[in-house]
Amino acid sequence: MIDLTTLPLSSHHRQYLDRFVAACAADVRVIAALLGGSYAKGTADAHSDIDLSIIVTDAGYQSFYDQRAVFLGELGDLLFLEYFNQPTNVLAIYADGTEAELTFTSPNRLDQIECGPFLALIDKQGILADASFPPPMPTPTEQHEIVRRQITWFWHDLSHFNSAMARGQLWWAYGQLDELRCYCMNLMRLQHDITGDICGYEKIDKALPSDVLALLADSCVPFERDAILRAGYVLVQCYQQIARPLAAAHGLPYPVELERVILERLMLGANEQT
Repeated sequence: MIDLTTLPLSSHHRQYLDRFVAACAADVRVIAALLGGSYAKGTADAHSDIDLSIIVTDAGYQSFYDQRAVFLGELGDLLFLEYFNQPTNVLAIYADGTEAELTFTSPNRLDQIECGPFLALIDKQGILADASFPPPMPTPTEQHEIVRRQITWFWHDLSHFNSAMARGQLWWAYGQLDELRCYCMNLMRLQHDITGDICGYEKIDKALPSDVLALLADSCVPFERDAILRAGYVLVQCYQQIARPLAAAHGLPYPVELERVILERLMLGANEQT
């Protein structure tokens, strides 16, 4: 088992993990518990959350599952508890600032744990001795569809941008800049690492080199019509620079006609407002 004193934990994280380990040790339903995420990878900082997984007996799984909110509530002053449509995954925030993401599973459901590297906190039956929990990897077919969708749907959201600009609805147009920027970021992520996550802004500063992200800098503009329009063109150019070679690399047809139609509408709307 990992010695928690060897980890660079803040005082409230150390206290939380001490309570967590003690609670797991005392609960006869708990077989094992592990720490994943940035602490297991050695990349944690003062702003990291705590990624935990609990393995309970098959016989005790339902009762533990039903009482998971009670279990978490006994670890501190709980302010926030959400399942985000994934009932075996829980995000909890406590009054001391601790944020913990937990996965609950059993020996028959170990594929629900996808934490990657991990540190064993409790292992009553040696179940973690030879265990590995690799993050999910899309199949080639799934990856092909991910790339296709990012390349194609950019134009759908640019169509919304066009409508907003043509109607003079600047708040909508400004919001669409974020949507378009996220497509560009996701395409950059795929270009940089085809197996990587596509999650827009999340941890983008670590995922991509600063010179790559600099391509998007001119799309961050004041809330002014002409500036918003220019930002739309910047994002189109950024998209084209990345999407065309990425489509070719994956044997995908680049949506030439779709591009033509949507760009014509963009230019028409811009001319109508001048």
